[in-house]
Amino acid sequence: MGTGTFATLERMEPDWIEHRRADDGERVGWMKPVGDGFVAIDLLGRPRTDAVDWMHAEETLDALGIGYLANPYELRLENGDWLRVRIAEVSTSGIRVKKDDYGDMTAPQISYSVPFPAPEDLIRPLAR
Repeated sequence: MGTGTFATLERMEPDWIEHRRADDGERVGWMKPVGDGFVAIDLLGRPRTDAVDWMHAEETLDALGIGYLANPYELRLENGDWLRVRIAEVSTSGIRVKKDDYGDMTAPQISYSVPFPAPEDLIRPLAR
């Protein structure tokens, strides 16, 4: 079984402000100051809004939650092929995905490292 590693991009920017849900304290993203507003950044490090006011950025992240992380994704392999994967771990140090085994407990675990923020041309939601 192999694991793949991709080159690391820049990490979380130092001015990003962590946002946690009020009801359970779960981190749901960050708010990046831009001019007089804030850009909502999800847990994959991707912008979810243009520059908006603080309240709109918070509401966007709260509504987004973390459920999207459980959805199937596609990872572009080094040879250009796309592989169906599931997100296994997310942090500002990097993202780990695993080949989707469709719940087969006997399947080998094949994982790949993805840089944070996750480039959209490297990992994308599975088209349904």
